[in-house]
Amino acid sequence: MKIGITGGIGCGKTYVCGILRKQGFPVYNCDDRAKRLMKEDEGIKSALTELVGPELYNEDGELNKPVMAAYIYASKENREKVNALVHPRVKADFNMWCNFQDSEVMFMESALLYESGFETEVDKVIYIYAADEVRIHRIIQRDRINRTEAYTRMKSQLPEVVKMKRADYCIINNGSNNVLKQLQDIKI
Repeated sequence: MKIGITGGIGCGKTYVCGILRKQGFPVYNCDDRAKRLMKEDEGIKSALTELVGPELYNEDGELNKPVMAAYIYASKENREKVNALVHPRVKADFNMWCNFQDSEVMFMESALLYESGFETEVDKVIYIYAADEVRIHRIIQRDRINRTEAYTRMKSQLPEVVKMKRADYCIINNGSNNVLKQLQDIKI
């Protein structure tokens, strides 16, 4: 069984997936794998450089994250262009990864599960919820950006209410909730 873990930026998906890993479950992190593919896949690198510009990669081949972020958050059209290049490759990578797992249950962590169409790759979806103020605080701390930038990133994603309605389960992660108990209560 393949289970998607999704939620808005700063909701604590990675925290929840850390709990799952400690319990022995394999977890595929779409953001990490996308970053890796953007660094290593020559086809993606070439297409992104043509789209964004030569400053997207440093001399050592590292992705220039501020340049990518500025491009992605500049417009919905820019996000869609980048996603059209990267998401199909991540989807293929996930399916290949699944073939090498020996667990009957595996998880996919994806902030953009619905936006990317990845929900078709999983059997169930767990939505991680955190209040907006909690998320903004987490984003500011993690990404070292200001409140306006954090809010812009939050609003670039599909509205939470839409994701929550489409999910099979919901876990509340405002910092004071027992996430482990909520995970254990889900019958998979």
